[in-house]
Amino acid sequence: MIFVLVSDFDFLLPTELIAQHPAAERAASRMLHLHDNTITDTLFTEFPSLLRAGDLLVFNDTRVLPARLFGHRSGNRAQKPSPANPASQDFLHGRVEVLLTRRLPGEEQLWQALVRPGKKIMPGERLYFGEDAGAPLLEAEVLERGEFGERTLRFLPVPDFFAKLERLGHIPLPPYIDREDTAEDRERYQTVFARDPGSVAAPTAGLHFTNEILAQIRERGIETATVTLHVGLGTFSPIRTEVVEEHKIHTEWYQIPEDTAEKIARAKSEGRRVVAVGTTTVRTLEYAADQCGQAGIPAHSGEANIFIYPGYRFRVVDAMLTNFHLPKSTLLMLVSAFRGRENVLAAYNHAVRERYRFFSYGDCMFIE
Repeated sequence: MIFVLVSDFDFLLPTELIAQHPAAERAASRMLHLHDNTITDTLFTEFPSLLRAGDLLVFNDTRVLPARLFGHRSGNRAQKPSPANPASQDFLHGRVEVLLTRRLPGEEQLWQALVRPGKKIMPGERLYFGEDAGAPLLEAEVLERGEFGERTLRFLPVPDFFAKLERLGHIPLPPYIDREDTAEDRERYQTVFARDPGSVAAPTAGLHFTNEILAQIRERGIETATVTLHVGLGTFSPIRTEVVEEHKIHTEWYQIPEDTAEKIARAKSEGRRVVAVGTTTVRTLEYAADQCGQAGIPAHSGEANIFIYPGYRFRVVDAMLTNFHLPKSTLLMLVSAFRGRENVLAAYNHAVRERYRFFSYGDCMFIE
């Protein structure tokens, strides 16, 4: 058996090419066009003209949650303070940072989260966020402890939980953006078509679209559809194995509406292309196709955990728009599976030479 090595997906990226802020305007990004083995430098504003009559363009309409919360803990289940250090008593009730990563099914407001300082916060601990008339706006109990600082939290029922989260939370910028979030990120780390809240990371290929670009696409008669996939923190998780096949992929909740299922079925039966906006859309469509087999993709929802790497046979997606991804990442492997590792790495090396901007707030590439 021949294994795929993680090291085969490495490339040299100067840190100054990692975009720390969005472009001045959404649609102002550059776009690398990879068509077969041909690389062309162009602009995202040319994207509508590269679509073909009959294409079905599919977006992910998830909305990013302000999932980063700062609060304090009760200290009732913390380790005992040291008598030699009186200040440690205050530490028990000190600041805590929580990053909500995934809403769990079942009970209302049950979440997986990353917590800092993770070692100090045990099951049974109470966490408080914000204050109104002397009472916390949100309160959570730590139920379970997991690896790497992960916890299961249950928030106490409150009216308008998501409204309070919008008020208290911060945008969870990716770890390679080395700054605190700002008011600008509230708008720019969100697509203009975002609808269903639930993601902790943006479907970044969609960040380039403006209402004007969408209008141009409609004017050309291009059919559009949406799916929802709530992006989890696992999209940034490093691969800790040397062999790709040994990596365990994260799960993400998705939904395919009835009209989208019908549009995909028509497009495939008529031999028209399905063009995915972003790897999140690719994962949604391909996972659904793998689960449903020859019967097509019905309207449904579920938990997707598909890991796409070279050797995978695509069943739905014929072309994709995507941003540039991290070295040795699962997303780079997905793109490599679509157009071939050598072709993709050649395109990435070209993008480095031409000083493209990388990652979430960076430039994009259209692969067909």
